[in-house]
Amino acid sequence: MVRHADREVAAKQIYSSISCTTLAPSFNKTIMTNPILPDFITLTKTGLYCAYGNFYLDPQEAVAHAVISHAHGDHAVSGNHYVYCTKATQLFMQHRYKKFAAAQFETKLYQQQFELNGVKISFYPAGHILGSAMVLMEYKGIRYLYTGDYKLERDTTCEPIEFVQADVLITETTFADPSVSHPPAEEEIKKLNQIHNNIMLGAYALGKSQRLISLMSEHCPSKKILVHHSIMPFVHLYENSGVSLGKYQPYDRKIMKQELQGNVYLVPPMVFNSYIRAINVVRVFATGWKHLQQGNGHSLYISDHVDWNGIIQTIEQVKPQEVWTLHGEGKYLKAHFSNQLEVKILN
Repeated sequence: MVRHADREVAAKQIYSSISCTTLAPSFNKTIMTNPILPDFITLTKTGLYCAYGNFYLDPQEAVAHAVISHAHGDHAVSGNHYVYCTKATQLFMQHRYKKFAAAQFETKLYQQQFELNGVKISFYPAGHILGSAMVLMEYKGIRYLYTGDYKLERDTTCEPIEFVQADVLITETTFADPSVSHPPAEEEIKKLNQIHNNIMLGAYALGKSQRLISLMSEHCPSKKILVHHSIMPFVHLYENSGVSLGKYQPYDRKIMKQELQGNVYLVPPMVFNSYIRAINVVRVFATGWKHLQQGNGHSLYISDHVDWNGIIQTIEQVKPQEVWTLHGEGKYLKAHFSNQLEVKILN
């Protein structure tokens, strides 16, 4: 978890202060001087483009000006010229892409405002992984909030989400389905205590793995956590940023062979999928996706994305006039708010 004694110091070094603003759950009825621009953000083959500021949000191809919400590969590609992001996102991108990460990084603290061609931009914690940010854009008196990936649940390995009001909420809808409700991660991880044989635990190398190490350290103290070598650099970057994850050690093949119980081998998805017939281990994959749980020894529903109730709560907190959706299905939100709020599906 984030060390409480060091948290404030670390935050001042890399981020601004971390807090969660509580707002009344009602929609914004403010009369706006200027109208919402329906083309302020458009979805192109390169990604989300703001023509008014001439920049992209999480582009899928290299561009001149890229505002990056977080360092996962589907949001942060290599080769951009200018990259605007948090310090942690820069560190993760530099580890993954080395000299091709970007020609130049412009790192910003949370809530530190900067400007691109007349569009004022600031970052707010998204609660997805360490350094993840929602992007608030202000132009001609209208506030547009792009969430990137985000979650509301407690996670001691990253900054908690901080809500901010906006006229337009541009939200991911990965799990925007009323039937989807993520169980508490603290309870879900305890399932591993019921498994006595060694476990091969699959998880994304950045963000999910660090959260799992912390959860297992706290809730599965009898388990020995062995970490795949490709995950270790991200673990070190977390710790160097002031995040204490708990007890773990690099993977040791002898331990898994000689001790047939009590070990958890944490591996990235590619390794997990390549050992589909692994013997003497119980295969478990941590994800919110039901189809990825199939064929494994046990299910483990731990997601770093917001679920249906979380999206509804976010809309109540942000109080937008309009909601624009992407990265998933927006049809359920459109139906849910049909008589209350304009919902526009971008993808």
